[in-house]
Amino acid sequence: MGRANRAKQTKIFKIGEKRMPLEVIDAFALLKKACATVNASSGKLDLDKEKAIGFACDRILNGELDEHFPLVVFQTGSGTQTNMNVNEVVAFVSHEKGVMVHPNDDVNMSQSSNDTFPSVMHIAAYKAIHKKLLPELDKFQAILKEKKEAYWQLVKIGRTHLQDATPLTLGQEISGYEAMIKNAKRFIEESSVSLSALAIGGTAVGTGINAPENFGNDVASELKRLTGFPFISDENKFFALQSHSPINYVHGAIRALASDLMKIANDIRFLASGPRSGIGEIRIPENEPGSSIMPGKVNPTQCEALTMVAAQVMGNDTTINVASSQGNLELNVYKPVIIDNFLESVRLLTDGMKSFRIHCLDGLQANEAVIQDKLENSLMLVTALNPHIGYEKAAEIAKAAHENGTTLRVSAVSSGYVTEEQFDSWVDPHKMTNL
Repeated sequence: MGRANRAKQTKIFKIGEKRMPLEVIDAFALLKKACATVNASSGKLDLDKEKAIGFACDRILNGELDEHFPLVVFQTGSGTQTNMNVNEVVAFVSHEKGVMVHPNDDVNMSQSSNDTFPSVMHIAAYKAIHKKLLPELDKFQAILKEKKEAYWQLVKIGRTHLQDATPLTLGQEISGYEAMIKNAKRFIEESSVSLSALAIGGTAVGTGINAPENFGNDVASELKRLTGFPFISDENKFFALQSHSPINYVHGAIRALASDLMKIANDIRFLASGPRSGIGEIRIPENEPGSSIMPGKVNPTQCEALTMVAAQVMGNDTTINVASSQGNLELNVYKPVIIDNFLESVRLLTDGMKSFRIHCLDGLQANEAVIQDKLENSLMLVTALNPHIGYEKAAEIAKAAHENGTTLRVSAVSSGYVTEEQFDSWVDPHKMTNL
């Protein structure tokens, strides 16, 4: 299927092993099908050719022709080789319908690589976000909500600067994680609206040369019909060819999600550290042997996997940011590496969150005995005495308790500043959570 040109390009661009993502190929199939429909409606393309092109595109979308798209990401920065790869495969498969379809004159009619590839970038990115990432964020938030509610009343010691602080409940702590995911979803969802504007109709430099009037609007409408997504024609095609700030903008929200996931995973592995020399306030599932040399360890493997995913996404963001800055004159020529990194981020985060949710969060449990012991022995409960005896006396009590290895209650009563009854009334960890 278009073997001569494909073989040549495969030989010329023999760089690494990263193939153009199949999400991009599928988006191309949707775009070529929509363009054929619009070209036929305007009388430029024969109806039998439109049907044949649609048939070929459907076969691509069904995953029947994946092996015919071997080109790597590192090719020309406009993605021309992949556009031609798709054109040739579509033309070849169209022949099965007994119709002679030309890859350039018919499949690529009214188009240029310069407006098809950026359009495909937006189609693939929007679809990946709304079909993969956002649904997993909903599930991830739901399991956090479940854990929050289960431990809403379980008081524990808080920590700031990795040092003991005033109490909160485990549920309150987890509610912060839940809010992070809720906000991350909102940021990604809202920013993804910018991906709905497509470059198609701009052709080579944004002027729309060789495309019929309203071609961009009509193709966007057809894509909306085919996908159910709210695609529109970008009002400024010169911008759409030169700039990939929408992709950069959305990936910024995705990077922020990665930062939040890094924090959540790190918190959980810190709180699960132990079993005897760590914090140990929560238990995580023992999914596999923790060590090849130290029996009995439960390593936070899912936390480590998710933090590596987050690190990769942050690296991808740097690549996208640099590549997006290369919109020299009328065309950004780093398009393939931009969309490859974007889709990898979505793929990794979706898979990473799913794995973490199923194999870590779902089985997460509070170690209530450890939580209670650390709470009772915390010196930071002394903060509750400040309004009654003042900061200086409260600090004196805490310092004495620490130096003498006693509880705060014993130190407070021994100081003579408070009675047992006053201490028990004033120092109530549950009240300190403001629940």
